[in-house]
Amino acid sequence: MCTSMAKKASKKIEPEPLKLFYIFYNQERWDNWVKTLTEASFEADPKSEELPEGFRILDGFSVDITVSVLKIIKLYQNKRYTFEEAVDKLSEVEAIVMSPAPVGDVGELIELLQLPKLALFASCRLYLAGGFDKDIKALVKKGKAEGEKDMEKALATVSNIGAAVIDGAACCSKYVKEDLEQTSLFDEWLIECERMGEAMVSLKNFDESTGDED
Repeated sequence: MCTSMAKKASKKIEPEPLKLFYIFYNQERWDNWVKTLTEASFEADPKSEELPEGFRILDGFSVDITVSVLKIIKLYQNKRYTFEEAVDKLSEVEAIVMSPAPVGDVGELIELLQLPKLALFASCRLYLAGGFDKDIKALVKKGKAEGEKDMEKALATVSNIGAAVIDGAACCSKYVKEDLEQTSLFDEWLIECERMGEAMVSLKNFDESTGDED
């Protein structure tokens, strides 16, 4: 009996993945960005080549959302979250980001910010579900054709591109029109996929310390 107990005690016990406490995108964070955007100036400085303050803040606002969402995916990849936990967290953030924009000029800017995030959330959902294609070139060609007729189908295609990017595929700047003033909504989605790729690279060492939310 003692020998049996000793053998059991000597067996290596595999620890479960550590559940770290992370604070993700919440309503307060969203409201703070909106407030900052509301107070910003969008007037160009004739003495500077930089974009007006407001547009720089809008860009930071957008990047912050993308990185925050992909932290959820990164934790799923590192087995910190189960599939169900990752889906729930993703849905929570999506409900905040895609909520109705406030009335007025700032609301119009936020609506412009929200459009690319359709690709972000759709891509993350497909990545978590699995079963996506990885032929980026063929997918881009298909999506551009669909974008002229059926944006719903185009979004489904770009979600496939985005899922492949999250999985490590390279995309998508070379597929975007050089004249940014003539970009289509599908091009905007491809730009978001490019940002998703950049965000995943920046998150390479994420999840090495607790409580990281920035």
